[in-house]
Amino acid sequence: MNATVDNENTIVIGSRKSQLALVQTYWVKKELENSFPDIEFEVEKMSTQGDKILDVALAKIGDKGLFTKELEVGMLNGDVDFAVHSLKDLPTNLPEGLMLGCVTQRVNPADALVVHEKHKDKQLETLPEGSVIGTSSLRRLAQLRHHFPHLTFKDVRGNVNTRLAKLDAGEYDAIILAVAGLERLGMGDRIHQVIPAEISLHAVGQGALGIECRTGDEKVLQIIKSIEDPNTRDCTLAERSFLRVLEGGCQIPIGVNSSLEGDNLTLIGMVASLDGQKLLKDSVTGDRTQAEKLGADLADKLKQQGAGEILAEILAEIER
Repeated sequence: MNATVDNENTIVIGSRKSQLALVQTYWVKKELENSFPDIEFEVEKMSTQGDKILDVALAKIGDKGLFTKELEVGMLNGDVDFAVHSLKDLPTNLPEGLMLGCVTQRVNPADALVVHEKHKDKQLETLPEGSVIGTSSLRRLAQLRHHFPHLTFKDVRGNVNTRLAKLDAGEYDAIILAVAGLERLGMGDRIHQVIPAEISLHAVGQGALGIECRTGDEKVLQIIKSIEDPNTRDCTLAERSFLRVLEGGCQIPIGVNSSLEGDNLTLIGMVASLDGQKLLKDSVTGDRTQAEKLGADLADKLKQQGAGEILAEILAEIER
């Protein structure tokens, strides 16, 4: 059944120019066209700061809107009606006048090990000592250092194709990427090992798309809500609340895992030091209607165990 909405205007969707961002945006466009066949949806492509600066580690740049700011300016100026983001890239505190209007159904949020051909018979657990692992995520780095201190870790930037090319050229023995991104790009065959949550808790929002729009834009909200997944929304609300209370950006070593059983939502959270020596992990369970409170409660639990001190040390180290 087609949704009904005042459809006099064309709707402009903002997207980053990267291949993965466009795959995600055109998926959203197609889903909305199925529900609103009388509305014309156009895609406006933009380059963000995170797309332009490729020779500096993400943590050194700072992450306040690194992949979102230009799109947000477009919305506030009225040039773009809404923007499609990988939810993990969307800051937990949004600019005044903008809101997270919709969260789509999450695909596998786990991290993936992708190996050089010479290690095709290996897993993370069996890679030789000193193997060079590429990752630009401090979250992945801290957890893997904790579990595999004998491995060597090196920053890797660029889009998925660029990273894979560096791996295949022998610059790395393996790299860590998101399962979701590889699968959305049709590169699921490159996934050598799905890393279990016991080793690497995923990023807040990983595997889901977040659609950001202007606060109070009822027409746009009515349109985008047609593709919202309530289960993913509630889980990611808890995750984002956890991150917000800990005041951590997407590049701080904070990992999560959330699940629903009936109306009970369980959130696992982790904070680790950069060297992986200190790793705090705990969980909370409660009613899904209290998702944001659950996230805040878990953050408070970890703060009582020393998470604040760990994060302060990390920020001081990054700012050096």
